[in-house]
Amino acid sequence: MRGLLRRPDVRLFFIALTVSTIAESVLLLALAVWVKQLTGSDGLAGATFVALTAPMVLAPLVGWVVDRLPRRRLFVALNAATAVLLLPLLTVHDAGRLWVVYAVAAGYGLSYLALGATVTALVQELVPGALLPDANGAAQTVKQGLRLAGPLLGAGLYVLLGGPALAAVCAAGFLLSALTGLALRPSPTACTPRAPGATDTRAPVVVAEVAGPDRAGGRHELVAGVRHLMGEPALRRATVAAVIAMIGLGFGETLWFAYVDQGLGREPAFLGVLVSLQGVGGLAGGLGSAALVRRCGELGAMAIGVACVAVASVALTRPVLALAVAASLLIGLGLPVAWVAVITLVQRGTAPDLVGRASAALDALASGPQAVAIGAGALLVGLVDYRLLYAAIGVVLTAAAGYLVTGRRLTTPPTVDHPATSDAVPATAG
Repeated sequence: MRGLLRRPDVRLFFIALTVSTIAESVLLLALAVWVKQLTGSDGLAGATFVALTAPMVLAPLVGWVVDRLPRRRLFVALNAATAVLLLPLLTVHDAGRLWVVYAVAAGYGLSYLALGATVTALVQELVPGALLPDANGAAQTVKQGLRLAGPLLGAGLYVLLGGPALAAVCAAGFLLSALTGLALRPSPTACTPRAPGATDTRAPVVVAEVAGPDRAGGRHELVAGVRHLMGEPALRRATVAAVIAMIGLGFGETLWFAYVDQGLGREPAFLGVLVSLQGVGGLAGGLGSAALVRRCGELGAMAIGVACVAVASVALTRPVLALAVAASLLIGLGLPVAWVAVITLVQRGTAPDLVGRASAALDALASGPQAVAIGAGALLVGLVDYRLLYAAIGVVLTAAAGYLVTGRRLTTPPTVDHPATSDAVPATAG
């Protein structure tokens, strides 16, 4: 971590990323709270999250754009555009302007998707291969810390300032992130990804003229990220395990209220305590993830993360407070470890001109099934004992962890450094 933070370019990037993430986390929950206050409807408030996730269907196109534009400039442009996007919220004072909130939420979801792919690609360019786990671990630590404080801060600011003023504050945060990003310069070294099992080579970054989808192979270019994830053995195994794990987590999301109410016999508000414990575990997982990736490899570390969530799911079959605390900590610990491992694997096993599409594809493949699982779980929890569902989730996640462990030999070897060209346009994928 010290070696990472000694690099001025990386320090600047993480300052910009932290400011952007704060603005993002503060507003996410506040939008739904705002809709609830305007309408009094739980359903309309929940529809805010539908609007936020709907842009996930555009993941192939978003990834293609990220792979065709200079990443540093794109990071700045996306933060600035998000600041502008929030400005229509200043006009929302009653339910008659509710459509503005939903429109902004959809744009916000698109920005979230694009920024995620851009950050993955930009980290690959700025950070030497040996420090990729540290960079991804630092990013996850920031996110997990804000998971603890962000929603609470957003709710407090909403009560204090009101929706329009809160939107203005968040817009200022994104603008500050963009201005900080303007000072960012390319790193003197970055990583050259290699296919799993490849021998060490040194290869310059190839630059080429920007090509549109038609010139680059039409639909094949747009789905190149998915084809790459499924084509490389290590990435395929990680992606399949990630999808399975997110489906399990999706089912688990809907069981918490039943667990707290029926199992622990406590008020629904107690769920906030368990979520906070997940945040505490997440901080520990983010801080320790780089060491686990180095020691166990990407697939091995991902297996440990998934196994933590599997053990937690089994523990939740017994409604005991001590087990609830332990399970919450384990879930929080396992998620960032697994995510740092899979993102590092994508960065190390993907060419720079493809990493945006691969990152966006991974997000879409994981988030889509998770959303379906949340809906299915909401139906099943009324028909099946939540303890049986937790047990089933534990079995499925244990199988996913075993699937990862048996593939550890496929883990991508360490990357080789090369001069960074983060403001160059990457070549068209073949």
